[in-house]
Parts: sequence; structure tokens; C-alpha cells
Amino acid sequence: MDRRLVDWIWFGTLWVLLTAVGEFLVLGLDLLPARWSAEADVVDDAYILLMALAVPIFAGVAAALFVSLVRFRVQVDGIPTEDGPPVHTNRRVVRLWLASTLMLALMVTVNPGFIGLAELRGEPSADLVVEVQAQRWSWKVTYPDGAETWNQLYLPADQRVRFDITSLDILHSFWIPAFRVKLDAVPGRTTSLYVTPEGIGSFDDDFNLRVQCAEICGLGHSNMAMPVTVLEADEFDAWLNDLAEGA
Repeated sequence: MDRRLVDWIWFGTLWVLLTAVGEFLVLGLDLLPARWSAEADVVDDAYILLMALAVPIFAGVAAALFVSLVRFRVQVDGIPTEDGPPVHTNRRVVRLWLASTLMLALMVTVNPGFIGLAELRGEPSADLVVEVQAQRWSWKVTYPDGAETWNQLYLPADQRVRFDITSLDILHSFWIPAFRVKLDAVPGRTTSLYVTPEGIGSFDDDFNLRVQCAEICGLGHSNMAMPVTVLEADEFDAWLNDLAEGA
């Protein structure tokens, strides 16, 4: 059998095996943390799609490298003495690779690119507006009617929340891992982020239910976190009324 054909058979077999293993890990196993918001579904679906598309590309490159290392090395007594024989470009493979990767890039630009961003942003309307103010190294949360909490965030489930985020000193980043959302807190500027929490829980149930600063902001950066508690809508209203009366 032609040696070149054997090389292609080894490459193709290894490519298929690596692709199958990779796709099983991406699609067959649930490796992502729990989702606590509608936006988390959008982000996770986009992540899984991109990983599934990337697996064959990575597997192809890995298979080509492995076959090349085994097939095209030249050694005498275990010590390389010269370069291996030249391998001329296969123009059909190059054209196919360029065409396929170009189509893939255009596809992911549309979805999950433009489509995913549109789903994340959604309609600019909210059932609740919460103001978040960052400063080294703490968070201040202001609810309707002026009620405030420090380093504690309470939210109602299944209601669209708009966070108006700013900073008093330097650049911080408002990140809730369980919601898969993140936005910078910029001094002198208010930025808005929309989230729809789903499920009832707290930091005690899932350590990802927290606001974590994701922008290095000094010595206390790693401790700049606050737990998030998601309540039923009526429980949240009762909690907010008690907080407002206490204020």
C-alpha cells in the first residue's frame, strides 16, 4: 500500500477517535455549574455550541501533529541528525481548510454572536431596578424606596431585574457566576445589566450565587464578594418592606 495513503489512514482514524471522545465530553457530560438565571441558559448553550464546533478542529490539528511526529522524524541512534524530507503543500487540503474555517467563522459570528447578544440583552424593561455601587472593597446595594444593604444582595425569582452599576473609586467588575453575567463598574459612569433569576436559593446552596469582583482592584480584591439570595416574589416583597421600614 502506498505510504502516503497509510499516513492519511492513520490521520483520519486518529482524527475520528479524538473527535468522538471530545464530542462525548462536551455533549454527553454535564460539566457546567448550575444555572440560576434565564441568561445562564443562553450563555451555556453558546459555550456548548462553540466547544462542539471547536472539537473537530482541535482533534484534526492534534492528529496531524501526532502523525507528523511519528512518521516524519529522521534519527540515527536516537539522535536527530538532519531535517526530514520536505513535504509539499497539498493545495486541495489548504483550500478545503480555508473554506471550512471561513464558513465556520461566519456562522459563529451570526449565532451565537449577534443572535446570542440579542437574546442576552432582551427588551430594555425591568420589574425591579437595583442600584449597585462598588468601592474598595465592598458593595452597596440600593433598592426601590431607598432601602439599602451592604455586601448582601436579595432578588426575587422569575422577575426581570435591571442593575444600575457604578463605582466610587476605581474600575471594578460586577460578576455573578451562577447567572453567567458580568459588567464593569466604572467610576463616574452608570452601566446597566439585565438578569432574570430562576429558582430559589442562596450562597449556602451554591457558592456561585455571589457577586464577585472580576477586575483586579488592589489588596482586598479577592475578598470583594457578596452572597446572593433569590426569594419567592412575595417573600422578597415582604423582606423589602421590612427593610424599608427599618431604614
